Amino acid sequence: MLNDDQWSPSFLPPGRSTRHIRRLAGGFASPVWLCELDGGEEVVIKAPAEDRADLFATEAAGLQTLTSLGGLRTPRVLATGPRSIALEALEPDAPGADAFWQEAGRSVARMHATTPHRRFGWDRDGWLGLLPQRNGWDADGHRFFAENRVLRYLAEPRVEAALDGSDRSGIERLCGRLPTLIPDTGARLTHGDLWRNNVVADRAGRPAVIDPAVSYGWAEVDIAHMLCSGGVPDSFFAAYAEIRPLHADWQEHAHILNLRQLLAMLAAGIPIPTIVGSIRELISAYA
Repeated sequence: MLNDDQWSPSFLPPGRSTRHIRRLAGGFASPVWLCELDGGEEVVIKAPAEDRADLFATEAAGLQTLTSLGGLRTPRVLATGPRSIALEALEPDAPGADAFWQEAGRSVARMHATTPHRRFGWDRDGWLGLLPQRNGWDADGHRFFAENRVLRYLAEPRVEAALDGSDRSGIERLCGRLPTLIPDTGARLTHGDLWRNNVVADRAGRPAVIDPAVSYGWAEVDIAHMLCSGGVPDSFFAAYAEIRPLHADWQEHAHILNLRQLLAMLAAGIPIPTIVGSIRELISAYA
């Protein structure tokens, strides 16, 4: 187990040393440091708080996929190892200007519009934070979302402890009603963990994304996370809709799809006291 403030030179790219190390804010799943290397360049180093064998190889593959297929700006992967990943240093705080968020919205919309796939899933299972993400291929979008993005969390220890039998039955009923609640818009390349803090800027001020949980899924799941995580200006969604029009009921759909993220946060132990109440509100409204 890695303590929050524990640093190891083994996290660095092979043969490199540091002039300066600074722990960055955030990094719930993995502690993150900004390092000035011996040559003067800055890199970001992530190392997991818990051992996960393929965590960073999967992250590197996801970043490469988002760039090569989706056209998104992502940090360059400089090195990966069993316990760390070294990434190009970007600007951690996204600008608040509408022009930035409009460009971000159009970039995400272009990815969703140009990457259709005949099945849902990915060629490997992945991670959402430190929780496994199941990506087995499935031609049925409603079944894929129900089984791999919602029901899979019911067996997580923190979810079992927080929800009662009525809650679990309600979530199962809601999943059974998904075909009447959510239109199947087909499988598209998705970031998978797209929320405000995972949208950053590169050194030229252009939008970039970090910390993916890539799969082919409903594009609306990315949109749901951006809406329900808060802090994303309306200009993002308006610009997105210029390229990929949103359903008339997209905001209602987003709150239903956000059940996945609520359960994931509950399973990860994120200390937000309203999570269980929000889950029960969705059950009451839609199950």
